[in-house]
Amino acid sequence: MKKRLFKVMTAVSLAAMIASAAAGCGKQSAKAGAAGEVYVYNWGEYIDESVIEEFEKETGIKVVYDMFETNEEMYPVIEAGGVKYDAVCPSDYMIQKMIENNLLSEINFDNVPNLKEIDPQYLEMAKSIDPENKYSVPYAWGTVGILYNTSLVAPEDVPTKWSDLWNDKFKDNILMQDSVRDAFMVALKSLGYSMNTANEAEINEAKELLISQKPLVQAYVIDQVRDKMIGGEAAVGVIYSGEMLYIQNEVEELGLDYSLEYVIPEEGTNLWLDSWVIPANAPNKENAEKWINFLCRPDIAKKNFEYITYATPNKGAFDLLDPEIQSNKAVFPDSDKLKNSEVFQYLGNDVDSLYNEAWKEVKSN
Repeated sequence: MKKRLFKVMTAVSLAAMIASAAAGCGKQSAKAGAAGEVYVYNWGEYIDESVIEEFEKETGIKVVYDMFETNEEMYPVIEAGGVKYDAVCPSDYMIQKMIENNLLSEINFDNVPNLKEIDPQYLEMAKSIDPENKYSVPYAWGTVGILYNTSLVAPEDVPTKWSDLWNDKFKDNILMQDSVRDAFMVALKSLGYSMNTANEAEINEAKELLISQKPLVQAYVIDQVRDKMIGGEAAVGVIYSGEMLYIQNEVEELGLDYSLEYVIPEEGTNLWLDSWVIPANAPNKENAEKWINFLCRPDIAKKNFEYITYATPNKGAFDLLDPEIQSNKAVFPDSDKLKNSEVFQYLGNDVDSLYNEAWKEVKSN
C-alpha cells in the first residue's frame, strides 16, 4: 500500500530469482527450500534486519528475503507463480483479493502458538477481509491522518476534519497522498460516504471534489510528506501514523522552533492492517509458519516496532513498551478516535477501474 522508504538489503534479488526460475531452476529451489529455507516477500524497511539474523540463528532456517514497494507490484508476482514465496506481507484489501482468487493457503495455527499474543481486537478487525481468520496474521496497523505545522497554521485554522483540506488559507501548502484509494478516501469521507463505496455517482462526486482542491495542493507525494513537513515546506499533509515517532524524534533532535501535530479527522479514516499470509504454492509452508510464529513473539514484535514504528497489534509487545510510547496517541489512538473509520476492502476489477479512471481525471486536470 504505502508509505515507506525503500533500500536494498535483500539476500537474493527478485530479478535473480526470476532469472533462476526462467533457467529451469525453480524445482531445485523448491527442493533446497525443503532442507531449511523460507522465501519472504515484504515491504521495504519493514523489518529489523537483526530479526532475520536471529531467526536464522535460532531455527537454522535460511531466510531468502525480497521486497516490494506496493501491493499492486506484489500481487502479479504471486499470481504468476513463477517465483514461489513462502511468507508475504500484503495489506488488508489485497489479502481479500488474494483469498477470493485462491492464491493463499490456510495457516496451520498449531504451528503458530504465539498467535495468542495478538490482541483479539485486531483479529476482529482482520475479519473484514479474512472472515474466519484462516489466512492471515496481523503484523502492523495504523491510521491515516492530517499532519500540520504549528508555525504555519493559525490556532483557529487547526484542521480537525478532512474537509479542512479545502481551506483556501492552505493554498499551495497542502501535501496529498499520490495514491488513488487514499486520495479518494479523503474526499469520500469528507462527503460522508464510505471509503469502500462502489457507487459510481459517489465516486464521481469525490472526483469533482478532488479536482476542485487541486489549486490548493502543493504536491501529490508519498514518502516525501514526512521530510517536506519536517523541513517546513508545507503547512499540512496527509500522512500515515507510523511516521509519527520518527517525525517527533527528528523535530526534537533538530531543535526546531515548531512542532508537527497529528490529527485523526472527525469524519473517520482509513484504519489499515498489514498481515502475514502464505501463498497457496509456497514450497516451505511449515517454515513460513515458523517465521510467522517467531515474529509474533513479544520480544521480537517489540524490536520490530521500535524499528518500523508502525503500531504493533501484539499485546505482549505493547506491554513491553515504555509507558511514554504506550501513551502516544498519534501511534496508539484511543478507540473513540477511530469511530467511523474503515478498513479498505477489495471492490472488484470493475469498481477498481472506476476509481482508476476517476484518478486519471483528477491528475490530468
